[in-house]
Amino acid sequence: MSSWSGMLHAYWAKQHKPFDMTSTDQASLGQGLSSAEAAARLNQFGPNQIRPKRQRLVILEFLARLRNPLVLILLAASGISAVTGDATGACVIGLIVLASVTLDFFQEHRAGQAAQRLAAQVEVVATVLRDGTPCEVALSRLVPGDVVLLSAGRLVPADGMALEADDFFVNQAQLTGEPYPVEKRLGSTLEAHTWDADAPNAVFMGSSVVSGSARVLILRTGPLTALGQIATSLEKQPPATAFERGTRQFGLLIMRLTFGMVLFVLLVNIALHRPLLESFLFAVALAVGLTPELLPMIVSVTLARGALRMADKKVIVKRLSAMQDMGSMDVLCTDKTGTLTEAKIRLERHIDAQSRDSAHVLELAYLNSHFESGLKSPLDDAILQHDEIDASGWNKLDEVPFDFERRRVSVLVERQGRRLLVVKGAPEDILGLCTRYEQEDGAAAPLDGAARACITALFDSLGEEGLRVLAIAWRDMPPDHPHAVVTDESALIFAGFATFLDPPKASAGEALAAMAASGVAVKIVTGDNERVTRHICMQLGLPIHGVLTGKEIAAMNDDALRARVADVNLFCRANPAQKNRILLALKARGHVVGYLGDGINDAPSMHTADIGISVDSAVDVAKQAAAMILLENDLGVLHAGILEGRRTFGNVMKYIMMATSSNFGNMFSMAAAALILPFLPMLPLQILLNNLLYDFSELPLPLDNVDEEEDLVRPRRWDMTFIRNFMLTIGPISSLFDLLTFYLLMTLLKADETLFHTGWFVESIATQVLVIFVIRTRRNPLRSHPHPWLTWLSLGVVALAMLLPFSPVASGLGFVPLPLEFFGLLAVLLAVYLSLVELGKRWFYRRYAVPAANQSADRH
Repeated sequence: MSSWSGMLHAYWAKQHKPFDMTSTDQASLGQGLSSAEAAARLNQFGPNQIRPKRQRLVILEFLARLRNPLVLILLAASGISAVTGDATGACVIGLIVLASVTLDFFQEHRAGQAAQRLAAQVEVVATVLRDGTPCEVALSRLVPGDVVLLSAGRLVPADGMALEADDFFVNQAQLTGEPYPVEKRLGSTLEAHTWDADAPNAVFMGSSVVSGSARVLILRTGPLTALGQIATSLEKQPPATAFERGTRQFGLLIMRLTFGMVLFVLLVNIALHRPLLESFLFAVALAVGLTPELLPMIVSVTLARGALRMADKKVIVKRLSAMQDMGSMDVLCTDKTGTLTEAKIRLERHIDAQSRDSAHVLELAYLNSHFESGLKSPLDDAILQHDEIDASGWNKLDEVPFDFERRRVSVLVERQGRRLLVVKGAPEDILGLCTRYEQEDGAAAPLDGAARACITALFDSLGEEGLRVLAIAWRDMPPDHPHAVVTDESALIFAGFATFLDPPKASAGEALAAMAASGVAVKIVTGDNERVTRHICMQLGLPIHGVLTGKEIAAMNDDALRARVADVNLFCRANPAQKNRILLALKARGHVVGYLGDGINDAPSMHTADIGISVDSAVDVAKQAAAMILLENDLGVLHAGILEGRRTFGNVMKYIMMATSSNFGNMFSMAAAALILPFLPMLPLQILLNNLLYDFSELPLPLDNVDEEEDLVRPRRWDMTFIRNFMLTIGPISSLFDLLTFYLLMTLLKADETLFHTGWFVESIATQVLVIFVIRTRRNPLRSHPHPWLTWLSLGVVALAMLLPFSPVASGLGFVPLPLEFFGLLAVLLAVYLSLVELGKRWFYRRYAVPAANQSADRH
């Protein structure tokens, strides 16, 4: 017994009782479960998920946000203030913390619900017998006892036993590591402790159906499956994306700065013998001001709103962080069928080795496609439209299913005692297996060098015409030959070619031009012939910079492929493993890579790419692997999604730039003022209120407009050096200006401690909030129009800050009414400050380039 099955055996022997197939279950095998019984079992066994999502109560989700260390410190400080007699301060601190947490929770919770609704639109389903009728059921709602109908391209949704199987081959590499398909046949009933990957009738969650069909009884679901126990599933946490890595790096930068700043301020205040509690509260409030606690909410809401806009453009986002990766993508790898072409394939000709029309070639091709049990391709559908062929006299005996290494499929058929192996596949591979060829009279002649050269020249000429070509071959088999195996595919007789036309898609040329103009290089990665693909690209106006074939890729090591991959935009006759190597080579050169696919063989590449993209009509395996689903297989739809991703990225970056410039500048100023002033520059309570009002003003950022000529013309990516340089450019302007404000408050207004706190609070809010209109655009701020909500909310927050000193709650907040001359001074200070920031911004963008996705990669 293998180590895998040994592990599984030990686990089941110790912990679980088998699912009993009662007489009721036996009776229901033909009809399936009733809806009522399925609902009861779902309640008993739980959802069919390896890691079931815990549905927490909304109140528990809210309370979980109070675990933030800074929030806990503030609540503790509020309690200490109450104990020491400052009841007003304690209440205000508590209210501010509650308002901030509520604001964050409400926005993020609503965004999360919107994302879940979108993902549910493209959830993978299984065909299940319920109440005697086949119906589509979400995988998560399958239960033990369900009878599932499986066919090529489907995922095995849970562990079970095959009740019926017809040339049923599955890929269970997810469990065993074995890449080749395994045939499953009927066997004896599975016992509870004898499950084995090699059991002829056992199927396991995580496997995919390569060919054939089966009726399967589900026995174990969710975490009780083999996949759930050995923790090697498609559901495991994927590697961090470029966006997730960027936010983590930004968080670490903020944490370091915050820790250093707070420790410095606390030590200075202790050294100056200031009250310990007040110094502690000031340091904690400063940490709150330095921490961009609104970032998770801004990111979540921005991504969710972007996903909703993408849904309107017929792109469903399954993983929200893929929105940012889409905005950073600078290379798109895609097949041509259905993307560059209409995927409305028709059989143009069926010809023999001398290029004459041949009814025999059509008959052989029809028999192969008719009896093939795997996932039928559009080429098969085009062949089967010729229903004048009568296959009723033939019986299928066996099949060697298609795989992407052999690139062919064989069926063993019989009629009136004659057994025939019919092979259909890639011409290069089929010709290598042939030793003879059919002549016009049906006789077989030796396939010598001259004949092989003529057939190869015919194949090349068909490709030059843009025709896709399949080779058809056959051989007689002994009457007692029971099964078809791969070794039977030898000494074949070449019958001829079936040629197909797949016209280019009318919208593809325009979409390709738009991609190029947007800085996205499109690379065609196909299993098709080079000449056919060149012909399509020429018709669409896509220039070919370089070509690599699968044979050439196989001869290269990874370093050589990495060196060539940038100069090539056409990869032909590539198998799935080679496609994966191409993507890894592009990523190694610093590119953000998207992969568009819809077949069984595309799932590994979609896992490897930064953004896996599929279509709604794709097989289950591809849809499960994808981060985004196109409701239309159209590059134009994908291009619209790319622009939406860039719009989302731009709005997140606005908050980042704010948090690392003016916000940090103000906090640095407070830390510096603690050294030179005989009192704290602002009370802890006022810092918290300042931070709350500032966060409130930034809420409309996810709705904000972006500058199309700046934010949408090229890919963007996270660059911590760029962010740090922006902070070091704009932050000092803010800090120097704050110190000037301190000087004017002390000299011109002769401010005492309370008046200083009030004036600095109002000035700080005004500069922090209004600078968003300068930082949000790289253009002249007067020519870039923000969203109306951002404008009115920002102005409203500034107005509220100006009115607070004159309100009934002023004394409780430590404010006093401001003299009229202060507002004249404030107007001048604001005009000077915003002008200085605008000059600093222009200098920065002239000096430092905006980080594009291919800044460290190859230029296309």
